[in-house]
Amino acid sequence: MKVLVSGGAGYIGGTVARLLLSRGHDVTVYDNLCHSRRLAVPHQAKFVEGDVADRTLLEKTLREKRFDGIMHFAALIEAGESMVRPEIYFRNNTVASLTLLEAMLATGHDRLVFSSTAACYGEPESTPILEDARLKPTNPYGESKLLVEQMLGWMNAIHGLRYASLRYFNVAGAIAGYGEAHEPESHLIPLILDVALGRREKIKIFGQDYPTHDGTCIRDYIHVEDLAEAHLLALGALEQRSRVIYNIGNGQGFTVREVIESARRVTGRPIQVEECPRRPGDPAVLVASSEKIKAELGWKPKFAELDKIVASAWEWHQKRYA
Repeated sequence: MKVLVSGGAGYIGGTVARLLLSRGHDVTVYDNLCHSRRLAVPHQAKFVEGDVADRTLLEKTLREKRFDGIMHFAALIEAGESMVRPEIYFRNNTVASLTLLEAMLATGHDRLVFSSTAACYGEPESTPILEDARLKPTNPYGESKLLVEQMLGWMNAIHGLRYASLRYFNVAGAIAGYGEAHEPESHLIPLILDVALGRREKIKIFGQDYPTHDGTCIRDYIHVEDLAEAHLLALGALEQRSRVIYNIGNGQGFTVREVIESARRVTGRPIQVEECPRRPGDPAVLVASSEKIKAELGWKPKFAELDKIVASAWEWHQKRYA
């Protein structure tokens, strides 16, 4: 297949691009490199440097090579930042995605896999969260993604655009030669590993009074390779289905303190913490039920244990700074 990967120089998009290439697919990465580098693009892929908001360049790219599918990862991803600057999230995540959809329609492309988020659910009424749970985001990041899902629903109903929306939780770990390297970094596991390497003095824990067994937030961690496999399965499913929505996660949650303890076990190094007040917009518990994609597409995570996820990230993190 010929696949366009928007945001393919990022952590998740870059992993998916590499998996596609390893399966013999033709990959074009489309990325503006705002939080990444040219070196993150796999050398076997064609690269187009551009913004998803640039409809002229998008249409030119889509017309030059007829793609069998488009995987859309390009987005701003920081929930905390979205509570300070919501306007840039709606501009970059929602409006730019509409531009991509318009370019697809104009060029006759009708198959999209969308990188959504569990933040669409907000504070869940029950866990693990099912795909038909109430959608009520608690931050503009989640709202910006939910608006795209709503647009996709209408594009499917009116224009027949086939799409898969994958809602996932905290992604972590690394594949051989490629791992998480956001610029700047804000995700928990790489920040903890920076402390283990002596690159940071301590890790901050935001909130100690959540209704959880140790007072810190609970999240569902999914290995990036397992997540990438789910994207490929979803793209294949669009050959027979016009619309699918799946949660992707391990189905079990870990508190911030438990993740820190896992990193201490894996690295064998002390990790100092600093307790800070809650951040606005952070739900207490986010844990996915992935039973639907398991039953319908046969997906199964290979990295279900937190220590294995952290260990793969640790291996990458050490080599990254070697």
